[in-house]
Amino acid sequence: MTLRTVAPGDTLEIRYALRPRGGEDIISNFDDPEPDTVTLGDGTLAPMLEQWLIDLPPGERHVFLLDPWQSFGASQPELIQTLPSSDLPADMTFEVDQLFEFSLPNGETLAGHILEIGDASIKVDFNHPLADLSIEFEVEIIRIL
Repeated sequence: MTLRTVAPGDTLEIRYALRPRGGEDIISNFDDPEPDTVTLGDGTLAPMLEQWLIDLPPGERHVFLLDPWQSFGASQPELIQTLPSSDLPADMTFEVDQLFEFSLPNGETLAGHILEIGDASIKVDFNHPLADLSIEFEVEIIRIL
C-alpha cells in the first residue's frame, strides 16, 4: 500500500511557519494547540506556497528555502500609492510602519504598509510584506482529510 500524498484540492490539517531566511517567524502555528485546516485552492494559502505542498506525505516536517521569485515575488512600484486623506475613514488613526487593511469598493480588503503620512495624503505600499525577500516556508502535513 502506498502512502497517499497531497494533491491539488485536498483539505489538510497543517502546521506551518513563514519567516525571512534566517529571521524570526512572521507567522507560525507550530505552538498552537490545534493545526490549521486548509483546503488547497480556496485562497487560504497563497498559490505559490500551495505548490510546495503537492506530493508531500503526512507526518514529515519540511523546510523550503525559497527565493523571491518562488514565493511572493518582487515588489512592484505601481503598488506603492499615494491616497488622498479625504478617501480614508475620518475616525482612523494611521501611523508610519503600520499594516492596515483597506476596504475596496467590491467588499474585499487589501493590506497596505503605511510608508509616509502627509497633511493631505498618505503613501501606502500594497506589495506583500514578504515581497523581495528570500523566505523559509516550514511545513508539516498532519493529515489529509
